Amino acid sequence: MTSAAAARLSGKTILITGASSGIGRSTAKEFARTSPKDLKLIVTARRLESLKSLSEEIKTEVGEGVQVLPVQLDVSDPQQVAGLVGKLPEGWGEVDVLVNNAGLVKGMAQAPAIEAADIDIMFKTNVHGLINMTQAILPIFKKRPDGGRGDIINIGSIAGREGYAGGSIYCATKAAVRTFTEALRKELISTRIRVMEIDPGQVETEFSVVRFYGDKAKADAVYAGCEPLTPDDIAEVVVFTASRRENVVIADTLVFPSHQAGAGVLYKKPA
Repeated sequence: MTSAAAARLSGKTILITGASSGIGRSTAKEFARTSPKDLKLIVTARRLESLKSLSEEIKTEVGEGVQVLPVQLDVSDPQQVAGLVGKLPEGWGEVDVLVNNAGLVKGMAQAPAIEAADIDIMFKTNVHGLINMTQAILPIFKKRPDGGRGDIINIGSIAGREGYAGGSIYCATKAAVRTFTEALRKELISTRIRVMEIDPGQVETEFSVVRFYGDKAKADAVYAGCEPLTPDDIAEVVVFTASRRENVVIADTLVFPSHQAGAGVLYKKPA
């Protein structure tokens, strides 16, 4: 028997940014597992080889019912984003769900010692990239009957709700995402386009490795003495959100691991 979630996702085309690792990669796999018989996944990221390996992993796990299209894309480059839709192969352009997942953080510096390059790449990726992707895909949604139809799922962060020391720029970018999401939902209220945001707390991904410029030891120390969320935990929420009945909007979701109660409120077991 096909589940209700599988039936609602069947036949859809889903585009996921930042799909080469972490939450994006897990989200692609969770969509495939949930609706394995008739689904198209457009997976994008800068690392094409990782996307190709993801495609093979999905094919091995669920078979030929899920088609996967790996697309190399740097969302921080507005020209790449603007050209994306026009370069999609025939049969792949009718995107139904956009998962704006690509994002990063750089450093723990506090003002006035924050590097200009770090500020630039965080805003270009987390804010400009997400907004530009949304504007690239929205025309596809809006041309559908009854004012338009489609899903935009933005991956935010607790950092967008609550600032913390050493994360001011990252927090500012995620606050911008949150405000953009809320405003966009109101702008599209007369349509059938759903705009939703999922805000994770602490998740163990490559996020901290990138934050510490590749220093794995420093990244691992972030998660010592606690059990963070996994990318799969967030992927399950993303797919749940996308697979609700069309009239149901899971507008705003905050997800913590059990040791967390706020952006800087963490309990760690004594060493």
